[in-house]
Amino acid sequence: MGFYGDRVLPRIIDVACGTKLTEPLRRRVCADLEGGVVEIGFGSGLNVPFYPEALTRVAAVEPSDVGWKLAAKRLAATSTPVQRSGLDGQSLPFADGSFDAAVSTWTLCTIPDVGAALREVRRVLKPGGTLHFVEHGLAPDEGVRRWQRRLEPVQKRVFGGCHLTRSVVDLLTTEGFTITELDVFYESGTPRPLGAMSLGRALSP
Repeated sequence: MGFYGDRVLPRIIDVACGTKLTEPLRRRVCADLEGGVVEIGFGSGLNVPFYPEALTRVAAVEPSDVGWKLAAKRLAATSTPVQRSGLDGQSLPFADGSFDAAVSTWTLCTIPDVGAALREVRRVLKPGGTLHFVEHGLAPDEGVRRWQRRLEPVQKRVFGGCHLTRSVVDLLTTEGFTITELDVFYESGTPRPLGAMSLGRALSP
């Protein structure tokens, strides 16, 4: 990805995704997690302060060395065992049925082969395991979607391949997940083309 992608972008994402606006959403996503969890797109550990005590371990999948370094203070402040365990959500280094749950927060927008990543999440989840997610993506309103299509080329260039027009629900159901909880809304204080959110849980068969 070059100097910008390797060294600069992880710091931008740490700031942009670490605002007070995201904290209630992260809290909702992490609520009721328990047992062993895999988090794809761990980033700089912005979810760590919201991990519940019932977690026994977290396998953090994160390609960026800078992101992992930025997570150091958050990791030092948690009692949850967190280990950097993979670099690529499209190819997870875990046995089938290894985890009780998975977490994805603002990650599915950027993974190049998102279908492959979701198939991998399904593979490593135990039967009946859940994927807890909050993602931005395709807006529910056509007027906003038009702006998303216009802005997406710039968004992808500036934010490391981040898409604005991926349908989170379609991605999950296509890969065999059953959505059990879903809240679709625009994030307050964020321009609508960037702030069309889907938050919920999806069940792996």
